[in-house]
Amino acid sequence: MIKFEQMSGEMKEMLADDIFSSRLKLLIIMAKAYLIGYPIGKYRKQAIIENAHNVFYRSIQFVNEFVSWENYRLDAQADVISKGGASTVHFFHQRVQLLSVMVKAMVEDYPMGKYRKRSLKENLDKICETLIFNFQMKDVNFLKVA
Repeated sequence: MIKFEQMSGEMKEMLADDIFSSRLKLLIIMAKAYLIGYPIGKYRKQAIIENAHNVFYRSIQFVNEFVSWENYRLDAQADVISKGGASTVHFFHQRVQLLSVMVKAMVEDYPMGKYRKRSLKENLDKICETLIFNFQMKDVNFLKVA
């Protein structure tokens, strides 16, 4: 039997950013699948809630780290500071936190009227636009099974 091992030089270490983006993309896929009408079973609900929790708190952590880094970077000689980067990061993470809350409410069977669904869709679109994450439902037809 041939044993295949990873080459230590070929794989990079998994960082918190990688896990965060993977969980966020999973939430996006699940939310878009829900909006189209795919079923949400018991185990998928549990996974969505766990990922929503993780994404929400990690997003708060990113904002706190970013703000402390920005404050550290400021010095007495820098009078002109570009606020574009900080506000963009902050708005993105606010949207991510809102997505986490909305998805958790969706899974816990809170009423989802047309306005909440439209709001969820708009939030998803803005997040995907920021991430440049092109999602196609035809790529995840396996969601019909679970």
